Amino acid sequence: MGQKVNPIGFRLGTTRTWSSRWYAGKRDYPSNLMEDVRIRKYINKKFDSAGISKVEVERAAKNLTVNIYSSRPGIIIGKKGSGAETLKDELVKICKISSGEPVLNVYEVKKTRP
Repeated sequence: MGQKVNPIGFRLGTTRTWSSRWYAGKRDYPSNLMEDVRIRKYINKKFDSAGISKVEVERAAKNLTVNIYSSRPGIIIGKKGSGAETLKDELVKICKISSGEPVLNVYEVKKTRP
């Protein structure tokens, strides 16, 4: 019997990076992890027609940055940036951000990854 290795875990640190970049102690780790899962699930569900490739979450000193890689970023941004503003408001409701508002970056990719 061969040993099965997860392809993402095998490539982490060499050709692929982590999808979440933050550090937390024992107390805050579970809540931050659940917030990341809720953010990803919400964005993938709401923008399923936008061709989302990946969602990266970065946290640094009570600042939240969400990077969305999509093949059709116009669907996420909306007319005159109204979609991005509503998404920021919904992210504040999803995760308990005490100071400021989240930073939302939308990047275009040519081909989406499953």
